[in-house]
Amino acid sequence: MRARKIGAAAATGLALVAARDLVQKKHALLRNFPLVGHARYVLETIGPELRQYIVASNDEERPFSRDQRSWIYASAKGENNYFGFGTDDDIEHVQGHAYVKQRTFAGALPDPSDPEAALPSAKVLGGPRGRAKAFRPASVVNISAMSFGSLSGAAVTALNKGAALAGTLQNTGEGGLSPYHRNGGDLVLQIGTSYFGCRNEDGTFNLDKLKSVVAGAPVKAIEIKLSQGAKPGLGGMLPGAKVTDEIARIRDIPAHEDCASPSRHTAFHDVDSMLDFVELLATETGLPVGIKSAIGEMDFWEELATLMERGERGVDFVTVDGGEGGTGAAPLIFADSVSLPFRMGFSRVYGVFAERGLTDDVTFIGSGKLGLPENAVVAFALGVDMINVGREAMLSIGCIQAQKCHTDKCPTGIATQNPWLARGIDAPSKGVRAAMYLRTLRRELLKVSGAVGVAHPSLITPDDIDILNGDYDARGLGSVYGYKDGWGSLGPELAQEIAELLTS
Repeated sequence: MRARKIGAAAATGLALVAARDLVQKKHALLRNFPLVGHARYVLETIGPELRQYIVASNDEERPFSRDQRSWIYASAKGENNYFGFGTDDDIEHVQGHAYVKQRTFAGALPDPSDPEAALPSAKVLGGPRGRAKAFRPASVVNISAMSFGSLSGAAVTALNKGAALAGTLQNTGEGGLSPYHRNGGDLVLQIGTSYFGCRNEDGTFNLDKLKSVVAGAPVKAIEIKLSQGAKPGLGGMLPGAKVTDEIARIRDIPAHEDCASPSRHTAFHDVDSMLDFVELLATETGLPVGIKSAIGEMDFWEELATLMERGERGVDFVTVDGGEGGTGAAPLIFADSVSLPFRMGFSRVYGVFAERGLTDDVTFIGSGKLGLPENAVVAFALGVDMINVGREAMLSIGCIQAQKCHTDKCPTGIATQNPWLARGIDAPSKGVRAAMYLRTLRRELLKVSGAVGVAHPSLITPDDIDILNGDYDARGLGSVYGYKDGWGSLGPELAQEIAELLTS
């Protein structure tokens, strides 16, 4: 009797759904195929998961393949991250594949099995320009700019705890310095076009508020964000529904009101005034100050390097973000087709500074899928001094590449402000995983450096990498990107200093 009632109720429910499908006008598929048409929408919803675990091969999935994700997951958990039975890449025929050329003999090398994997920067950040609080970053691998608001408080907390354990820097992102950034990790404070946390009521920059923020937190450097790889030259809109009281307080904006971020800065309007702004921040805070940008037209960089050549003003670091970098949300055209990929963009910027003999005076930071050893090694060979990892760090604390960041429905609670989803993150244990991943990546870089016969990844040069060019030819990395002799290498004094630091 009970089963009969349940069956009748189910049949009635299906009949109502079918009737609704037939009369609704929004979806042609449901109008023509009531009930069964819903299967298409279910499959569309779980499409990324189906491709990840069932359909795609180990190297097909994007932006991170199954092999890449597996390596990050295993590294973060301290598990075996080796692969058996040889490579499943078609290494003989893949155009553009990078090959590291190992050396038979080497001098003194650091121990790559060190669990801490100490790997400081070869350059002192802010040292060449005499900043009062110049310092040598303790890690060449650091956490990229990801704001609270884009990420949940629990995710930011986990990453900051991981940064503290691994001795790395965490970039706050442009959303301001939140309480979740105060869990022991040192910070790079990012300033975006809305000046969140250091702004006046009309959205203009407020120096006194910036100094107050810096004085009350472990901020080691300031980064002025000009643009990012996934959405360069584009402002943003934070809907009022997402502007909670907490976010409003941190960002210094009205609660529950739409907040539009301009696409350009208002504190400066050209390269000359930008350098004045950089020097103002450095003088008032004593901190190293740099810029972050995706790469488009090159006139900006030519003028910047020309003005810095005079020696009076300059940025302490340049963060180059590749067009393949990630974001919580962006229009498809911007994510796919605006700004250059990292290797092409960085090599062009580096060349501008190299032509003027300025590369030893600037710390170059790279971001955009550089949290994988093979990509990171090529970046160092091109002249990068440090790398920032974003999505890779998210994967280390549980991201499954569901690609729902823009929906506020991240199933692992990382890229969402939904309290019920965010509760899935246990920040202390995830912080340990983030630290394990960061240390493992440093160890991998030490291992590859040792294979090349040098003590530090910054000592890897373009001559140590070949790029496959068709089935039967390979070109040197420097040749591919138009490097001149000596480009991509540290100056003799810097090279000797970092080698001695790691091997003493």
